[in-house]
Amino acid sequence: MQDRWTGRIGFILANIGAAVGLGSIWKFPYEVGSNGGSAFVFFYLAGLVFVVLPLMFAEFAIGRRGQSDTAGSVAKVALADRASPRWALIGTLGVLTAFLILSFYSVIGGWTIGYAVETIWRGLPPPQAAAAQARYDAFLAAPVQMALYHALFMAATAAIVARGIAQGLETASKILMPILVTLVLFLAIYSVVQGGFLTTFHYLFAFDASRFTERAALEALGLGFFSIGVGLGLMITFAAYADAHINLREVAIFTIVADTTISFLSGFAIFPIVFANGLDPSSGPGLLFVTLPLGFASMPFGLVAAVTFFALLFVAALASAISLLELPVTMLTRAYGWARPRAAAATAALCWALGLISVFSFNLWAGWYPLQAIPGLAKATWFDLMDHLTSNVMLPIGGLAIAIFAGWHLPDRFLREEIGLTHRTTRLLHIALRLVVPAGVAAAALAPLLF
Repeated sequence: MQDRWTGRIGFILANIGAAVGLGSIWKFPYEVGSNGGSAFVFFYLAGLVFVVLPLMFAEFAIGRRGQSDTAGSVAKVALADRASPRWALIGTLGVLTAFLILSFYSVIGGWTIGYAVETIWRGLPPPQAAAAQARYDAFLAAPVQMALYHALFMAATAAIVARGIAQGLETASKILMPILVTLVLFLAIYSVVQGGFLTTFHYLFAFDASRFTERAALEALGLGFFSIGVGLGLMITFAAYADAHINLREVAIFTIVADTTISFLSGFAIFPIVFANGLDPSSGPGLLFVTLPLGFASMPFGLVAAVTFFALLFVAALASAISLLELPVTMLTRAYGWARPRAAAATAALCWALGLISVFSFNLWAGWYPLQAIPGLAKATWFDLMDHLTSNVMLPIGGLAIAIFAGWHLPDRFLREEIGLTHRTTRLLHIALRLVVPAGVAAAALAPLLF
């Protein structure tokens, strides 16, 4: 592949950007607090070590050896080691999964733009729950406005990806990641000063056996798996752009540590405000767009803090979105010889069009439940179904496939040579990919059905 990362820092920041998203800002701290604090953190960290890290090593190794997009790298590695070239379907599945995720993820990314604009233009709503909820409901009830913000977010994503790896993704990551860290630190300091620090610390870290269940343990494993972004094959594509002197082992570990650190900082940026104002920390997605604006409205410099918060959400969402769009764009440039700008524009346009169904599922088609005849999905909108299909079906299948391919069809020396591991560590990694990772991914994916 001709386009390359210019250095180790850009590669690391791009990986962190892919991992850090809206889930890291909101879902991680919420899941920790509502599922037993330190016990949940323990299983989350266990999932990172025993499931996520082995998968990252496998994806990095395949990408470095294959030197192509996900499907091309898997096919090349498979042929070299006398495995079936049909394993390249892993890459096709990853591209489709990334495309579907981006179609509805971009809608929420558009919300971050919309709320920032409305907050600057109209100010914060009155510090009353009904007023904050009314603004949220009015925002969702405006399909044209939502579609416009969805388009703006998709256009920003495509503009970055169209510029290539060095000038596009790497440059954007070097700008977006420092901005994200600065914003989350600013908000964390602001929130702690306003109060609620001790309550937040207890909420996140104190062990509460009454809130910790077997399902919570499996959800902790799954959260680590889904939050880092393994299973898509994205790390395969990213590693293909990396020069041989870049230590992939260090990049993988640093990415996981950085994502987890930012996730915890996000907890201290959000929950002190929630607790200081007696708000509900378990208010789901509405926490970002209803509950927090209500808290900001009753605090000093709340308008500045609110705009900063929505800017943080936008940066986090954009950093993940450019990684998701990169997968189909890379495939089109390799398989069909398309110029990168053309591939980015066409894919983004198609993604935006599909995303309109998600937009309408919040208003015009809010009463349409595509699979209402299936128990458990009877009240799921299109948006809900896309989220469920990608998170609970396609990503686990992708993760399992990569683990099985790397663990059962590639020799020890392959992982040892590409990642730079000792013989003993490589053996442990192979065991993890053969047994531990498949068991962990399957358990996390089946958790909603088991409990």
